[in-house]
Amino acid sequence: MSELDARLRDEIDDQVAEALDAYLAERGAPRPRRAWPVVVTVALGVATTWLVPGAAWAAWLAIAVANLGYSLPWNRTG
Repeated sequence: MSELDARLRDEIDDQVAEALDAYLAERGAPRPRRAWPVVVTVALGVATTWLVPGAAWAAWLAIAVANLGYSLPWNRTG
């Protein structure tokens, strides 16, 4: 490749980096997710399994759905 190609690649790389920086600055930094909702729901599942073993499958299914919904990226705010 010629020197012109290397300079052109560097210019494109700089423009992409500037555009990405501007996008991230406009969007704002994402807030970190907290783990306490997952820990609390698992603790409730353990308590339900211990207290009402016949309903454990329903409790764990609800916990899985709730934690999956909490973890998905479309649920993020900010």
